Amino acid sequence: MVLVDSSAWIEALRRRGRLEVRLAVEGLLDAYQAQWCTPVRLEVLGGARKEERRRLGVHFSVIPYRRCEEDDWERAISLAWTLRDDGLSVPWLDVVVAAIALHDGNRLYAIDKHFEEIAARTGLQLYQPGYGGTFAP
Repeated sequence: MVLVDSSAWIEALRRRGRLEVRLAVEGLLDAYQAQWCTPVRLEVLGGARKEERRRLGVHFSVIPYRRCEEDDWERAISLAWTLRDDGLSVPWLDVVVAAIALHDGNRLYAIDKHFEEIAARTGLQLYQPGYGGTFAP
């Protein structure tokens, strides 16, 4: 399973979104490997235009969903402290997303560069689009 961050979902859903991101998300969906979680839900659906909300709600209703539990928030706090102590400041919801992926042992697909910095400091595994999800362009 690959936890897809809001940065990738939003880019893939744009009419003129980057082709490589659109293909990567489509490939994960086709392989039934895409997953989303509570913070991603807030960022994607919370920012949706009024005319898109219903369509997006239906679209996302069939994708595996990972609810955020109290323990996830505690792990996110611990991760935030670790990152901050190492000099890295990251948006809070992205810390929660990374903490969920780390805990569940899932790869994370994101196009925000700070996830690469998180991965360099932790055991976070990033999904690289391509054959078998291992090819880095």
